[in-house]
Amino acid sequence: METTPRKTLRILVVMDPLEQVHVDKDTTFGFMLAAQARGHEIHYCTQDGLYALPGGQAAASCAPVQVWHRAERFFERGAWADRPLSYFDTVWMRKDPPVDRAYLHATYLLDHAGPSTRVLNRPAALRDANEKLYTLHFPEFTPETMVSRDAARIRAWLESASHPLIVKPVDGHGGRGVFLLQKDDRNVPSILETLTEDGQRWIMAQRYLPEAREGDKRILMLDGVPMGAILRVPRADENRGNIHVGGRVVRTTLTPREREMCAVVGERLRRDGLVFVGLDVIGDHLTEVNVTSPTGIRELLALDGIDVATAFVQHCEAAACP
Repeated sequence: METTPRKTLRILVVMDPLEQVHVDKDTTFGFMLAAQARGHEIHYCTQDGLYALPGGQAAASCAPVQVWHRAERFFERGAWADRPLSYFDTVWMRKDPPVDRAYLHATYLLDHAGPSTRVLNRPAALRDANEKLYTLHFPEFTPETMVSRDAARIRAWLESASHPLIVKPVDGHGGRGVFLLQKDDRNVPSILETLTEDGQRWIMAQRYLPEAREGDKRILMLDGVPMGAILRVPRADENRGNIHVGGRVVRTTLTPREREMCAVVGERLRRDGLVFVGLDVIGDHLTEVNVTSPTGIRELLALDGIDVATAFVQHCEAAACP
């Protein structure tokens, strides 16, 4: 039986413009719906609404909102106001990638929310946990991986390997810039020159996992514990399983190795202050750790009835009401 919140939370959601939300798919919107259903006070701002007051206290130009799961007029926004972040019990940093200079500067401002305001995920952890490079903490679970901005080094590995490589920019997102390299492909030099920007940009190369044709598994983690998973199966003419490029979502379960992986990775996530995270797994191998604005809760709810949004809000309630 669902527990009743012990207090009404004041919540600030930092996100992309509400007008851009896909009401049936958006995870942040799902969190807002769940918080509203439990009687909490929701405010909204975009990243550029954050600022710091004289004296170092962070604040935001924000507005109260009500949300509804419907196609039209799915939100109503109140009057914009300037509020210190200390006004809120929790701030949810849900701005979508890219993690660019503006995003990083926003996390520095969120560092100054105040001791009584909990920011999720923790701003310093968002800076530290590059979604590609964070996997390097767990070599026992990752495919063979090289990170370099030296195209010749990656080409040499490709030439000596008995398998293709997947390459992608370390600051990429949403499947952009992901290429499958075959050693007999004359496009390889151009692809690597483009991705590394002639040696100015680090990229990640990983052994290609043939299991990718069967799907890319997204495991949703809450406070270091797996809540459930969805499988994103690529189209026949795509190597990427991302939903927004046509990946088909199907039901799945966790293997024993994936449960072992979640236990190891989850312990690190809790230590780093990464409360809501999406692990990407292909063929029992960890390929990415999504920490900025992981998605998939709406699909998991539809497929398996697992309500991650309510569990996330309950987590925030418990932290605010020990």
